[in-house]
Amino acid sequence: MLCEEREMAKKEYVPLFETRKVKGRILFRCIAASIFLGICFIIMYRIRYFPVGGKAERWTWIGLFLSELWFSFYWLLTTVCRWNAVIRIPFIHRLSQRFGKELPGIDIFVCTADPLIEPPSLVVNTVLSMMAYDYPPEKLSVYLSDDGGSNLTFYAMLEAANFSKTWLPFCKKFQVESTSPEAYFRTASELVNVQEWLSVKKLYEDMKMRIETTTKLNQIPEYIQKQHKGFREWDFVLSKHDHQTILQILIDGRGTNAADIEGNPLPTLVYLAREKRPQYHHHFKAGSMNALLEVLGFDANGGPSYMGSGCFHRRETLCGKKYEKNYKVDWKKINDKKVNESASFLEETCKVLASCTFEHNTPWGKEMGLKYGTPVEDGVTGMSIQCNGWKSIYLNPERKGFLGVAPITLLQNLVQHKRWVEGVLQLFFSRYCPLLYGHRKIPLKLQLIYSTHHLWAANCLATWYIVVVPCLCLLKGISLFPKISSPWVLPFVYVTFVHRAYSLAEFLWCGGTFRGWCNDQRMWLIKRTTSYLFAFFETILKLLGYSQLNFVVTAKVADEDVSKRYDQELIEFGAASPMFDILATLAMLNLFGSLGAIKKATMDADQDSKVLDQFGLQILLCLVLVTINLPVYQALLFRKDNGKMPTSVMYKSIVFALLACMLAMY
Repeated sequence: MLCEEREMAKKEYVPLFETRKVKGRILFRCIAASIFLGICFIIMYRIRYFPVGGKAERWTWIGLFLSELWFSFYWLLTTVCRWNAVIRIPFIHRLSQRFGKELPGIDIFVCTADPLIEPPSLVVNTVLSMMAYDYPPEKLSVYLSDDGGSNLTFYAMLEAANFSKTWLPFCKKFQVESTSPEAYFRTASELVNVQEWLSVKKLYEDMKMRIETTTKLNQIPEYIQKQHKGFREWDFVLSKHDHQTILQILIDGRGTNAADIEGNPLPTLVYLAREKRPQYHHHFKAGSMNALLEVLGFDANGGPSYMGSGCFHRRETLCGKKYEKNYKVDWKKINDKKVNESASFLEETCKVLASCTFEHNTPWGKEMGLKYGTPVEDGVTGMSIQCNGWKSIYLNPERKGFLGVAPITLLQNLVQHKRWVEGVLQLFFSRYCPLLYGHRKIPLKLQLIYSTHHLWAANCLATWYIVVVPCLCLLKGISLFPKISSPWVLPFVYVTFVHRAYSLAEFLWCGGTFRGWCNDQRMWLIKRTTSYLFAFFETILKLLGYSQLNFVVTAKVADEDVSKRYDQELIEFGAASPMFDILATLAMLNLFGSLGAIKKATMDADQDSKVLDQFGLQILLCLVLVTINLPVYQALLFRKDNGKMPTSVMYKSIVFALLACMLAMY
């Protein structure tokens, strides 16, 4: 009888997703194998034709050989990671079939740090989109962690709580896919019910205007402050770096009053500003996430890494629990647990959990929660979870589960990438190095995947060499590549062309455009020569004790002119920065090198064919770099808008580039 029941259970069991091999794996492997063969021929050429002449020729040859070896090694790492790529096809309709009403409760964390850089109206849209998830509202809780401790953000959350009573039933009634009001009303074209659509839109625009007005004035009107007891908390706030815990349950999903305009229950909504004191380290975003926890291609190789947002965790994973083979969750038992205390009682009793001293002499930040001591707390936390035996799965549904906002100015983008690559490089040189920390805990391939991330910044040195040295050697008359007439030119051309051609084909297959791919190549070069370079050397300084850990919040909003230029696909430079000095100097250097080579080839008609034969690949490399840098030349010399390069950057880049060219030809 027991065997029959087990057989019936197996027949009734339906998987929630299907794992499929990515299309084109055979083609990818064939191309990768051919590129590897081409790399082997390049290495043979470098060894066989090592120059025996001058000192400069030998050292430049060695430098280029080491750069090529690094790129080959890094390419091999990324190729191994993609060798067994899979995709997951979810069957969402089977979720309720499998679990019925015993779905688990979900807590969604939203973090913000500065109302000026991350405007409250933007935060409100994020919170409302989370609240409108197609999930039982009584099992959904949204928590906002305000590390800025701003009453402006708190006021915006009050407005969001009120507007949600109209927005959530509207989303459900008309099956709204983009549940962020701002995104929906900006892109919606089909009006199902014009009158209701206009009514909800007006309510949203009125709310947005009130929030933006108070943000602009940097002050909450007195009559609004009297409407909610939470505003009294700011009477005791000294500054955003020195204040008590502020915890307010704005919507208590357990209460009968927590209902929308149609009488349906609302999710729980909680505002939290954890305690901050100057004498205590607040551990940046990791501390913010842990405070919330305390108050309630990689897929086939062991699971994708945790990238900070756009994902779901089991509570046990973030609390440091190790996976056990007999692990099983009794959702019914968990869901039956009820908290009977009132919201006001919970607000007072839970404040201590977000205090500065609560984590002292506890495992929080070490064995529990997000890890402290790094600006990329997500990467090390995710690896620790996987080292505890848990697996992760990458899911990319047709309807995007999460949409984020990124900086649209180049400088803010580079600053953000600098923080990321600097943080992961620090991890590689720490006890959390994946090859050491993950040894015998996670698959070797997964260790290599983490290593490719952690070594992003290390690419800057080889990239700099490729961008600078061939150009200067061209001016000095030092050949670094085989002649065009030599058969040894074939592996160089094949590896470069096939690698980039496959990259373009893959980009187009994923829905991109040729122009988008070109811009992607530009950003690849810009990041490696600027933000990666600064991140690399700042990490070295930190390891030597000459620099301290810091955390930079990047702006998530831009003015109207900047947004307009972004829509026109114009790169926004605008400000002066050492990163732009470097970027412009490298661009001018390759421009001067290309002009010098063209001049050398055209001055003497008899030598024209010899110059092109001997330096053809070097000239082509310089011309490719000039093409990639076209937006930089445009910003330096031709653009008149506020997004152009500052004049000071133009002068410095020309002087530095000319000086480098003169020294090379000396």
